[in-house]
Amino acid sequence: MSARFEYQMARFLPFRDTAVCEHVRNIKREDVCEHPNENFKISVIEDETAFRFAYVLDIVEGIKRSLDEGRSYVMILPAPNPHYAFVAQMVNRLNLSCRHVHTFNMDEYADEDGNTAPRDWKGGFQYWMWEDLFARIRPELRMPEDQIHFPSTANVNDYSAMIEGLGGADVCYGGIGWCGHIAFFEPHLGLEFGADIDAYLKAGTRIVELHPITVLQNCLYADAGSAGDWSWTPPKAATIGPRELAGAKRVSFWDGFGCGDAVWQRFISRLAAHGPVTPLVPASILQILPSELMLSGSVAADCSTLTSERAIRIADPRLEADRELAGVSER
Repeated sequence: MSARFEYQMARFLPFRDTAVCEHVRNIKREDVCEHPNENFKISVIEDETAFRFAYVLDIVEGIKRSLDEGRSYVMILPAPNPHYAFVAQMVNRLNLSCRHVHTFNMDEYADEDGNTAPRDWKGGFQYWMWEDLFARIRPELRMPEDQIHFPSTANVNDYSAMIEGLGGADVCYGGIGWCGHIAFFEPHLGLEFGADIDAYLKAGTRIVELHPITVLQNCLYADAGSAGDWSWTPPKAATIGPRELAGAKRVSFWDGFGCGDAVWQRFISRLAAHGPVTPLVPASILQILPSELMLSGSVAADCSTLTSERAIRIADPRLEADRELAGVSER
């Protein structure tokens, strides 16, 4: 039995309840979908390819259904994802008109003064949403450009009202950030609300300072070269808030688009879904909204998996032989 080592969590972490963290860390795969709120549905799609296809299909299905019903369709979309290209491909193959669709992106980077990134900056969300999705849809099928929206310095004070003016979002897609954020509405912002969840749910679009974990998470993605280059991640962002999720007819979060073998969403998905509902873990509000949380098989797997197996093996058999001769054993 290994010795117990107790410590206080890092001070920059707003949520620091050790007992809760230990509890959710130990939630097993077979129990992860259980929740007392029947309006909060947790599901697992084991196969990673099927998980990605299901996300694409869900987006296209909503566009098609609303078109058939003869109504407008308002979507809140998360950060760029290469799989948006498959959405565009399906739209084109099906000859599916998106003229009735209004999109609102969750967020966009900003500099230290709160000035949001221009559309042609290759590190920005606007740039990649156009590259991955909008520009790939045939012009005659594409939603009009004045129906494609991003939060910005110019509209940040009106963005929430713009969505609500269309009747609120029909669907708000997203994923839980490493620090527990929704969009870029970060955990340290929760300190301003205390335990007042009602006030928190009314907090709308704003310019925010990014949490250190968010900076590190985002510098691992392809639009930052997957190089861990934290100097490429701006310090602030314009972002929607809890108000937009609370006002959406459907909230659909998908956790399974992580960074390679580092499945960091295993823990934070459990904390958000099974810990206390608190502004210090922004995504925990999913528990009290009509929402769904879709998990890939790798995210649903036990948190203990990574600590019970060696993540790195020495591949060169000659080195293994050298280790044996030196009396070095695997531990």
